[in-house]
Amino acid sequence: MTTTTQVRRDDAGGRDAIARRLIKGSVKRSYAPIVDLDWERDPEPDRYFLPPSVLSLAGTDLWDGLSTEQRIEVSRQEMANILSVGIWFENLLNRTLLARLMTADPASATTHYALTEMGDECRHMVMFGRAIEWAGARPFSMRLWERTVMALLPQALRGSLLWVAALVGEEIFDALQREMLDDPELQPLIARLMQVHVAEEARHIGFARDGIMRRKPVRGRWETFVAANGHAVAGVLFQRLFTNPAMYTRAGLDGRAAARAARANPTFREAQVRGFASLAAFLEDAGLMSRVSRYGWRRGGFLR
Repeated sequence: MTTTTQVRRDDAGGRDAIARRLIKGSVKRSYAPIVDLDWERDPEPDRYFLPPSVLSLAGTDLWDGLSTEQRIEVSRQEMANILSVGIWFENLLNRTLLARLMTADPASATTHYALTEMGDECRHMVMFGRAIEWAGARPFSMRLWERTVMALLPQALRGSLLWVAALVGEEIFDALQREMLDDPELQPLIARLMQVHVAEEARHIGFARDGIMRRKPVRGRWETFVAANGHAVAGVLFQRLFTNPAMYTRAGLDGRAAARAARANPTFREAQVRGFASLAAFLEDAGLMSRVSRYGWRRGGFLR
């Protein structure tokens, strides 16, 4: 991953060099989830679909009263919810990048890497959807207002804000997946899915971080203001998405009561803080964590 001290200039030639390196990395290490994952292997009845350590109810009185079978079912529905959210955000990123390519240089390496990244994201969406089906769950859908916002966002995401949004949609999931993928209680296929996703997302995160740091010396006050404050709502939004009452209802619980318990759960908040820690440090270094955005992430439970 590109470190924050490696890149300090808005240098088109340097950006192309990074893109060419990432394209070579994509050639050497990319996956075809339809054939690289063992979809014929049935879920193991005594394994979790997400490790108990990161489940939103773990550590609550409600969790303590559940049987092992009920806990595994909660993990199945929570996994389906998280993968559904992942599909939404990867869809949003692809549509945003496609809109930018209408005016981009089709011969440049950055354009070619953007297309490569979109190919990765398309395969990830297939992988996530297939995993939901494999687990015997159903995907979760966005409400009308959420679909409306998602349809409008590609026109609003520009400059540094685009890359901040990409990191918000990718890096929190990536950090949590790195923590989960070696858990012995996890379903082997889900562990493999996370290995594939982590390997390919590392390139995407590096490209987004590079884009932000190249713009740091040249971005104007308005771009900085928008990029530093625009992600403030993400903390509250992500907390709501990660504690979707519908997933608890599908697991046979009182959805609203379970969501309240999850949002007040200090164990779950610690997992959120761990997932956001690396991105929070990067945004601070990039000058893109304002008082407003810190408040939003703290309100959502991602900052202490």
